[in-house]
Amino acid sequence: MANPFQEQLLKAGLVSKQKVQKARTQKRRDRKAKVDDGSADLKQQIAAQKLEQAAKDKALNEQKFAAATEKGLVRGLVTEFTRLAIKPPQSGEIKFNFTSNNKIFSIYVNDKLQTQLLNGQLGIVRHDDTSYLVPHKLAERVNILVPQWCGYLWVQDDNSQVVEEDDPYADYVIPDDLMW
Repeated sequence: MANPFQEQLLKAGLVSKQKVQKARTQKRRDRKAKVDDGSADLKQQIAAQKLEQAAKDKALNEQKFAAATEKGLVRGLVTEFTRLAIKPPQSGEIKFNFTSNNKIFSIYVNDKLQTQLLNGQLGIVRHDDTSYLVPHKLAERVNILVPQWCGYLWVQDDNSQVVEEDDPYADYVIPDDLMW
């Protein structure tokens, strides 16, 4: 045995086997408790993670607040473009194609609305599977706040005046309203 003193006490009858076994297990537990198992470092890591999580939660709450404010703007924007939308004519004979979220959509317009779209006086906003013809300034605001809703927005190209010297078709003007 490892401890001769315990054996002597056991032989003398002063302690029982259960008390000796209990003393051994307690001694083993005390020894394990004294060993540094890295729990202090673990506690520090947990505390740091809690602080980091609190900072993330605070940032997320601020972001949600900003999103709610923006939703108020977006909600107001939706009511504004539904109120100011120009109804396409029932007898629209010209098919005007535009892209929204990498999908091609069509709306039938008349000559007047087509020229307004091509001149930049009108834009198209697509929301809840409905296309709205709206004034250009409103379409620009929609494009700034929610770009995925903006279906068609006329933008002036700065390089439209560039003509190559060797271009054989330089004398021919390509119309803006060319339909295929």
